[in-house]
Amino acid sequence: MSALPRHRAILELLEEHGAVKVADLCEKFGVSEMTVRRDLASLEREGLLRRTHGGAISARGRGYEPPFIARSTSNQQQKVRIGHLSANLVEEGDSIALDVGTTTLEIARALREKRNLTVLTNSLHIANILASHPTIRLIVIGGVLRPGELSMIGGLTERVYREFFVDKLFLGVGGLSVEAGLTEYSLEDALVKRAMIKNAKTRLVVADSSKLNRIAFAHVAALSEVHGLITDTDGDATAIHRIQESGIRVWRA
Repeated sequence: MSALPRHRAILELLEEHGAVKVADLCEKFGVSEMTVRRDLASLEREGLLRRTHGGAISARGRGYEPPFIARSTSNQQQKVRIGHLSANLVEEGDSIALDVGTTTLEIARALREKRNLTVLTNSLHIANILASHPTIRLIVIGGVLRPGELSMIGGLTERVYREFFVDKLFLGVGGLSVEAGLTEYSLEDALVKRAMIKNAKTRLVVADSSKLNRIAFAHVAALSEVHGLITDTDGDATAIHRIQESGIRVWRA
């Protein structure tokens, strides 16, 4: 395994467990202690972890969002299932808004079988997937480019979204809980999401089960402001039940 996939795997282990040990990583990847320590030093320089004696711990706080490249390989099968289920809810002739994120990216991939849609997005990743589709009218929302994410943020993005009224919104989130509602790591992202919610007829949150009961940095909206949650079957049953009790319909892929 080369360095980049190994770095991704280390970040996924930190996401799941909160801490890793050098000895365990050596055994898992079949590499030397020196190689693992170089990996941890590299990730620490990027601010992705903090080294400790014999290992490392997550540097993640509520304002820390894992980089896109790390999120793109996390819970991938769950996101693919969520993407297909979400696409099945889209009808011919719909106008939809696709939020930025790795889960909405899977929706875009699944939409390639659909016809006669209008799709709005501020994600260049999603725009690239749908650009050559012959029967999808694609509207790319402008703004300030967020490097790494390849998404648009800022006042221009917010204003443009307020000009459109879509049938369905598929919204990604950093965290979702009954108490805090929908939250995001970045205030700029949260403000854009609020604008997306405002004029959407049907508002659906798409989130794999790792997002449940998680609270990120910036408030987006109360649960009562959306109509449904599309998630996977791996989530905590109690968390799902509480969300349903709050009046939100839940689909589980």
